[in-house]
Amino acid sequence: MSYRVGYGYDVHRFTTGNRIWIGGVEIPHDKGLLAHSDGDVLLHALCDALLGAAKLRDIGYHFPDNSPEFENIDSKILLKQSYLKIKEKGFKVINIDATVSAQRPKLMNYIPAMEEIIARILEILPDEVSIKATTTEGLGFEGREEGISAHAVVLLEKI
Repeated sequence: MSYRVGYGYDVHRFTTGNRIWIGGVEIPHDKGLLAHSDGDVLLHALCDALLGAAKLRDIGYHFPDNSPEFENIDSKILLKQSYLKIKEKGFKVINIDATVSAQRPKLMNYIPAMEEIIARILEILPDEVSIKATTTEGLGFEGREEGISAHAVVLLEKI
């Protein structure tokens, strides 16, 4: 058996007028996230982790943020496309571990829905998707409520 580990990171700054999508779930908040797509930091980090583990470059290579084709796109579509790319290369997802860092909004109540959505897209069980949310105790850009970041690690198996 052959295994690959992938790591992904993404960040988006807050703005007015947009919405917040994290893990495929719309999160109520008084600010939105600035992005070319829907700005889903968690799904973008997952895309990078999947693509990186399969040595398929990164999300910006496959879905450039200056392409009209991807403007305002639902990041669940990007995650599905990333998954299909790794599947074509002969990999399956074993598990995911991810952390979203935001002072606000609080995400705890939305995590089960995020895990379900991600599991469904990646054809794995929700028990194989672990998402955590944390604050930075007021430190850094997340702590100053300037934006949100996400880190993701995936384990792939060559089938």
